[in-house]
Amino acid sequence: MPTDNRLSRMLHVLIHMDHIGGPVTSDTISRMLDTNPVVVRRTMAGLRAAGYLTSVKGHGGGWTLARRLDEVTLRDIHEALGVPRVFAIGLADDDPRCLIEQAANHALKDALDDAEQRLLKRFGEVTIGELSRHVASSRKAT
Repeated sequence: MPTDNRLSRMLHVLIHMDHIGGPVTSDTISRMLDTNPVVVRRTMAGLRAAGYLTSVKGHGGGWTLARRLDEVTLRDIHEALGVPRVFAIGLADDDPRCLIEQAANHALKDALDDAEQRLLKRFGEVTIGELSRHVASSRKAT
């Protein structure tokens, strides 16, 4: 099963946008991520709908941050991306009547649900502004 790297990629983009400080085109972002501008526009549209970005069409236009990154958490962006699954581990459904399968699924489901809640809680505690400042301080140190 392929991994969903949209959260990581969008964090990358948002931090670059913060450091650039002005509109960034879909073409520029697509080169940054080595993907198609259509994919960029589709993904960024979810962040715009959630109020984290704005966009202006035409010459001199592009995507801009609509909020300060200190106001935006990893969880916010995760949710704006449609709440993708955080784990690739799944439950078996070969024979739902099998008592062993039921017991295994019950144990896994409880553990996965607990781990997901802890991860999402942590996502809600980390702002993208923190990440951006970390990048800026790392650049100064080199």
